[in-house]
Amino acid sequence: MSRREHAREESGAGAAKRAASGFWEQISTLVVAVLIALGIRAFVVEPYRIPSGSMFPTLLIGDHLFVNKFVYGIKLPMTRIRLPGLRAPERGDVVVFSVAKRGPQTFPADLRPELPSEEFVKRIVGIPGDRLEFRDGKVWLNGEPVAPHPLGESFEDDAGRPLSMVEVRLGDRSFTILDDPQISLPEPAPVTVPPGRYFMLGDNRDHSKDSRFWGTVDLAEIKGPAMVLYWSWDFNGEWAELLNPLTWWRLLTEKMRWDRMGDVVR
Repeated sequence: MSRREHAREESGAGAAKRAASGFWEQISTLVVAVLIALGIRAFVVEPYRIPSGSMFPTLLIGDHLFVNKFVYGIKLPMTRIRLPGLRAPERGDVVVFSVAKRGPQTFPADLRPELPSEEFVKRIVGIPGDRLEFRDGKVWLNGEPVAPHPLGESFEDDAGRPLSMVEVRLGDRSFTILDDPQISLPEPAPVTVPPGRYFMLGDNRDHSKDSRFWGTVDLAEIKGPAMVLYWSWDFNGEWAELLNPLTWWRLLTEKMRWDRMGDVVR
């Protein structure tokens, strides 16, 4: 082999080696990026989409929000162990949590671990040790009424029903709930919230399946409080519809809720 041919062969081998090195560098970068993204989702924030109207008027169908997963303490994967957090869940927090489902029936996830799980979003009204009673459509917390203050305004839900907007206060927090004068739900028996568990209510009180119907939620099943809306649109169709450019045009021009993006969930 001549000196020129030998040099050409060495040059080709070097190029192949550099190409292989560059390829594996790209792969390793991608793997690291995926691991970081998975770590953020598992331990820091997780996205959640609002699928129903049980939290009207606070959260609308089609709202997309981030859940803060470290405020209450990081939950170790595949366990029920939660590390110490920045604070405990408080009354008034809007939280995402897991429940167990069997058809239309809902159960506390920790009591029926053999069933498939689903994520709900509700507001914490009772913390461990609280006693809740329901009288004449009102909530009584530790012997004191959570006094409603009608706002004189109405909210039209997804079924076109006009619902009355009512302000309530829990401690130093106030928020708006809805009242449907056409609905009279059976009042559940008084309940004292057990240690380590939380009582959840939807803000759309007369159209929410919550702790009044299926019981309290264990701390280990709470993913965290809702933080901020990062996306919101009035779209509840099939994802296949998004393959149609006309659907995107209609969403961007008619169905986007630009004013809600970036809103803090209160």
